[in-house]
Amino acid sequence: MTTQRVAIVTGAARGIGAEVARRLSSDGHAVAVLDLDEAACQSVVDGITAAGGRAIAVGADVSDEGAVKAAVERVAAELGAPTILVNNAGIIRDNLIFKMTVSDWDAVMAVHLRGAFLMSREVQVHQTKEKWGRIVNLSSTSALGNRGQVNYSAAKAGMQGFTKTLALELGRFGVTANAIAPGFIATEMTAATAERMGITFDDFKTAAAREIPVQRVGEPADIAHAVSFYASEGAGFVSGQVLYVAGGPKD
Repeated sequence: MTTQRVAIVTGAARGIGAEVARRLSSDGHAVAVLDLDEAACQSVVDGITAAGGRAIAVGADVSDEGAVKAAVERVAAELGAPTILVNNAGIIRDNLIFKMTVSDWDAVMAVHLRGAFLMSREVQVHQTKEKWGRIVNLSSTSALGNRGQVNYSAAKAGMQGFTKTLALELGRFGVTANAIAPGFIATEMTAATAERMGITFDDFKTAAAREIPVQRVGEPADIAHAVSFYASEGAGFVSGQVLYVAGGPKD
């Protein structure tokens, strides 16, 4: 039987984050659905509560230290001590390096890396006190390099080093830290990329699937399955790992 824990999923108003929040709820956990716009989280929360789960919507900018502290305190007060954290919040500001602005670089670093750091630092207070915790960070196959994404690639590679160090520091407290690196996942973000490239989303997905060994693109549920494993009681001896969920091998 699953012990009910309290989970926080960042960037959970849509896409991968929303699916992860729903999956953790179906696994028996209470879930804080956190995103920049609290109102945008409500439909995810409503779906979870309609299915019999416990969830709240939380609005916070993960790159803002004060906002993160207030958000985690609110979750602890309304749901209980959060011991599962999924750092999923992310943005893209793609461009080739000669066209990339400092603000495009800083914005991506702030949300991905600073956000994961602030959220993890705040939540580990509860995890270490409870002597149990799971941190799951979203990296990407772009960590291995991807044209036009020097900022995003650097942030996602940084996320992997961050994850491994968390695993070393927090392991003695019963806290694991792992990363998931998705390949092509069909979300609003990848749909926006197709639009920017001037092709239909279906054509974009078809072209991507041809390059993937399993011959299909990923769905948010594929990532949610992996998060569910890392967040489980049974994954307590798995820490500091990066799992590429990409339909084929990645180096």
